[in-house]
Amino acid sequence: MKEYTAFDIGGSFIKYGIVKENGDLREHDKMQTPESLDALIQRISAIVQTHSVSAGVAVSSPGAVSEEGIIYGSSAVPYIHGPNMKQLLQEETGMPVFIENDANCAGSAELWKGSAKGRQDVLTVVIGTGIGGAVIKDGKIHKGANLHGGEFGYMLLHDSVSGNDAVWSRLASTKALVKNAAAKKDVEPHTLSGEKVFELADSGDPDCGQAIEEFYRLLAIGLYNLQYIYDPEVILIGGGISARENLVERINEKLDNLLDTVTLGTIRPDLAVCEFRQHANLLGAVHGFIQNLEVRGGVSS
Repeated sequence: MKEYTAFDIGGSFIKYGIVKENGDLREHDKMQTPESLDALIQRISAIVQTHSVSAGVAVSSPGAVSEEGIIYGSSAVPYIHGPNMKQLLQEETGMPVFIENDANCAGSAELWKGSAKGRQDVLTVVIGTGIGGAVIKDGKIHKGANLHGGEFGYMLLHDSVSGNDAVWSRLASTKALVKNAAAKKDVEPHTLSGEKVFELADSGDPDCGQAIEEFYRLLAIGLYNLQYIYDPEVILIGGGISARENLVERINEKLDNLLDTVTLGTIRPDLAVCEFRQHANLLGAVHGFIQNLEVRGGVSS
């Protein structure tokens, strides 16, 4: 059975592991993200050479990743943007390489082995310090004309636009929840975390409770919009917030209010949580690699 060396590039750490072609993660570890492009390429190559059984290198990366392997946009790892990362890694490792956007990798993992398996049209919405996700169209990741498919966080929720704070990421991310709760409590945002806000709300804190109600309402508005934009079979929610047991129930409560108010809207979004979290990007990168090979007739370019 073929095995692939998979990497998930993050701002602080790079996760890596050996993934079998059936989706089993055989082993995994992480390393600190190197401070330069040369160091990154060399470290990845050293890990690949250590696992000489690898059939290829699958990489999950922040940014807008082109088919050629150039990563556009910006991220917490600035040196990966601009060079042809795919070409550099192939030259250094001597192995075929596949690179994809991290949110698309998370969606691909769900499509392969998770909550989207067997479905054709799905949206995944990953909620963290921002909001991103993936569009699954006809059973495949849809990247879009400008490589921005799934960048739901740029969506505007109201017409009072006075800068970046009008976008969904700045209104309904967990970072936005913390910022809102801190403002209500008149404390600095760094003194709180998403977990702390929920903990205080559960203990009866009215400010945190109100911030959470607003958080769920704004999430519901965005998800309502996505349902009518794409009409997916299901919308999967990922990110740390997806671990909360009553997440879907609480968002559905806000959707009930919306559907009662906007009587033209009769289609309820079918919500579920992503199955994979910690290692989703490793699995999804390998799934993307395998699909890419199938499309290209077994040859990775």
